[in-house]
Amino acid sequence: MPKRILQGTVVSDKNEKTVVVSVERRFTHPILKKTVRRSKKYHAHDEAGSAKIGDVVQIEECAPISKTKRWTVVATA
Repeated sequence: MPKRILQGTVVSDKNEKTVVVSVERRFTHPILKKTVRRSKKYHAHDEAGSAKIGDVVQIEECAPISKTKRWTVVATA
């Protein structure tokens, strides 16, 4: 099965080799028929430490690296 790739904005880079990425998804509400925005934060492994706050990055799911990290930074867009 292919690995999922998500795109989001870095909201924190305070941890060493870790960034927190906020990923937003949009969908139509089933009853109201209105576009709804939902966001979720993911902890991602950033080996190079190149991603900074405000950067748009792509993250890819991977094997667990720590208790909270299941994603790695693939590219900085």
